[in-house]
This record gives sequence, structure tokens and C-alpha cells, in this order.
Amino acid sequence: MRIALVSDTYTPQVNGVTTVVVRIASVLREFRHQVVVIAPRYPGHEPLDSGELRIPSASFPPYPAIRLSLPQFGAVERFLDPFEPDVVHVATEGPLGLTGRRYAVRRRVPLVTSYHTNFPQYARHYGAGIAEPLVWKWLRWFHRPAVLTQTPGEAVAEELTRRGIGRPVVWGRGVDTTHFHPGRRSTGWRRWLAGGDDTAIVLHVGRLALEKNVDVLVESWTAAREHLRQRATFVLAGEGPETRRLITLLPWVRQLGFLDRQKLADVYASADICVLPSRTETCGLVALEAMASGLAVIAADAGGFRESIQHGQTGRLVAPDDGTGFAAEILSLVISPQRRAELGTAARAAGRRARCRAGEPRAVAAIRGRRSPHRWSHFMRRVVLVLADGLRPDAITPTDMPSLDALARELTRGGVSSQVVASELLPADRAVLWVLTKAAGLGKYRSAGLRARGSGGLVWTSRSATKAGY
Repeated sequence: MRIALVSDTYTPQVNGVTTVVVRIASVLREFRHQVVVIAPRYPGHEPLDSGELRIPSASFPPYPAIRLSLPQFGAVERFLDPFEPDVVHVATEGPLGLTGRRYAVRRRVPLVTSYHTNFPQYARHYGAGIAEPLVWKWLRWFHRPAVLTQTPGEAVAEELTRRGIGRPVVWGRGVDTTHFHPGRRSTGWRRWLAGGDDTAIVLHVGRLALEKNVDVLVESWTAAREHLRQRATFVLAGEGPETRRLITLLPWVRQLGFLDRQKLADVYASADICVLPSRTETCGLVALEAMASGLAVIAADAGGFRESIQHGQTGRLVAPDDGTGFAAEILSLVISPQRRAELGTAARAAGRRARCRAGEPRAVAAIRGRRSPHRWSHFMRRVVLVLADGLRPDAITPTDMPSLDALARELTRGGVSSQVVASELLPADRAVLWVLTKAAGLGKYRSAGLRARGSGGLVWTSRSATKAGY
């Protein structure tokens, strides 16, 4: 299959969405699918892959680490039209995601979307809770044309279903356990960070932003350090709009800033405990990375962490706003090396079970063999050309066109939807379908399971015979 991936974030940026999109592209190519990627262009980075279209980007002022590309519909069309994608997979709901969505809808190509980021909760964290209903409304509109919407977990899928967003399916979660591995533990890293082998290294990895619940991180680390003193070193790996404030509030913390994937894997393996208080994670890849590296993880009992961690067995879960609870868990694991080693071993085993297997992504497996419910409109456009060339409708013989029953099967062959409404049909398609029925003498007809709506839509029904007219 020919698959176009569209994302508002991609390499060299390091984040959960980029990790997933890169992995999808890699696995698809392993299965010999043809893949192209549309993503932002980043300063100082020139893609080596000719199968990429990079769109110029600019920093988002409130959040300079994020770069956004303006929609360039023409450039995307010129890039994708020669490729003729069988599927367009839009990974994000930003400006580039919008271009991918529009291309799929206009070209009648099956659209797959992903839901990675809990934007409604982000709105609340930034004091814009009043905008939350509008965010949900945008998400419902954005995902509506999708054949399916991939989600990382059951809780997210249930929320999307309840909100009437897309057709959610769970793709699962996993990380590369050969890259994130306890064997990368480094004496050099440990001595540089902690100064001594007996000092526990308490790590936080992630974007330093309000939606990551960093205030709880500050509260818990401050309380834990008051009791532990030199028995633990606290390390931040990541950047974000809250970096300066956190360094001010936690001047004794080792701040590593942005790390590439190689150094990040080394730091994970060289630490002892990973603390993750975010309540907005849909997937929580950072927890799986830490678990695969053999760390004892203390995470918020919310979102994706709840589905990745078994409390007391593969990690510890704490109420998201309970700073005292996080501090208590840190204390208990720092003073008990054996307990944190047991958790780390169990976490590593769980991470291996959840690893990204070399299986074909569910989106492709679900679509393989299907045809878009609109593919028959290519035939209709050919008929338009014939009519425009001066031929009478009765010149179209039955051998030139499928029967109405065949059209009905064509409409529903993909099993994508039981209904094709008027808004999803081009006006020319509706007009030509009307001409086809008239040319066949079927102004009123009996057809197994195909009912025409007055609005121009078509409904597949279970009744064996329905009489209707256009």
C-alpha cells in the first residue's frame, strides 16, 4: 500500500508523538509498504529522505520549543498527487494535520487519524477552561471523516466514544526495549550526576510545562529532599516554558535540558527512580521507557500511566495532586534499594511484554483490502466526460456501468460506514448517479438493500426490496 503520514511534529524533535510516528513509518516500511511523510522543517536539519516533504515552520511564541507550519495545501497536493496514496494517516490536529485531512477528503482517499494529545485538559491547565467545549467541538469535526481514529489506550478510546469523536481503535503502546535497556547503565553518568555510587538518582523526564503537573513535582521533591539530603540527587531531563521557574524553585536540581535519544537512554539506565506526576498523558511512553530501562517508576494514577503500571508490582501510582504522597513514595524507595530493584526488574519484564512488536500496524490491517466508499465516483467522472462529449444518456449501455446493486456493494465494500450522506457526495456524483438510473430506466426501482434519500444520500438497509426514486 502507499501510505502518507502527516504530522505537526517529527524528527529531530524528541517527544511522544514523534516517537510513535517514526515507529509507524519504520514498521510500515519493514512490511514493504511505500511511505511518505509530511512534517515541519526545523532549523539546521535537512532531511536526507526524498520521501519527505518538509514545510517551513516558525516558533510558537508562548512555547518556543514548539514550531508550527502554516498550511500549504498546494505544496501538499503537488507532493501527494504523483504518489497516489491509498491511505492518508494524520497523526496530529494542527495546521499540517489539517492539510492532510483536507487532501484525503477532497481526493476521496481513506483517512486514518490519531489522538495523542489531551488538548481539552491542556486548556484547563492554562486557565482557558471556558474554551474546553470549543476544543471538543474542533476534535469532533476534525476526526469525523476518518475511517478510524487510533488511540493508545482503552480509557482514551472510551472517552472519545462518549464524546462522539471518530471511530476509535486501540493500537496499544510499547517502546524499543533494545534501545531502552538496563545494560546502558553508566558509572560515568552516575558519578557525574550523584557523586557517589550509594546516592540514589531520582529522575524526571518530559516537557517542563504546566500540563505536566510540575507544581506537584516541585512540592514532592522539596519535601523528599528535606528528609533525604545527600542520600538522593534529583535530576530534570527536558525543557519547556516552566524551565526557568523550576530552576528557581529547585536550585539544587541537576538540569540536563534537552537530550537526544542516545543520551536519554543512558540517563534512564543510570538513574534509580523516575517520578512522573502528569495527569494528561494519553499514552505515557515516558513511563514505558523508564520501565524498559529497569527503573522503579512513581507515576500519577491517571491517563496512560494507569494502564501501563500495575500498582505495587511494576511501579507505584499516586493521586495526581498528592504531592505528599509522591514524596512518601520517593522516601520509601530511596531508603530501600532492594524494593526499588524488585520494582525495576518487574517493570523491565512488563516493558518487554509491551514492546513495539514487528507487527503490521492495526490501521493498515484494518484498511487492507478495503476500498474507499467513494472510489466509484472515479467511474462517475468518466461518465460525466462522456455526457459532456455530446452523447445521449441512452448511449450508456449496461456494459458501460455497474448495476445499482453493484454500486451499492461498491459503496459499502469497505465496511467503513453504513451510510453515505449527501454532504459526502460531490454534486456532480449525485447528478450522474441520477442520470445513470434514468438511462437504465430505473426512475423508480427495486434494489436489494439500496435506498435513495431525498437529500441525495444513499443508505444501505437490511431489507431485501425497497422502492424509491431520485
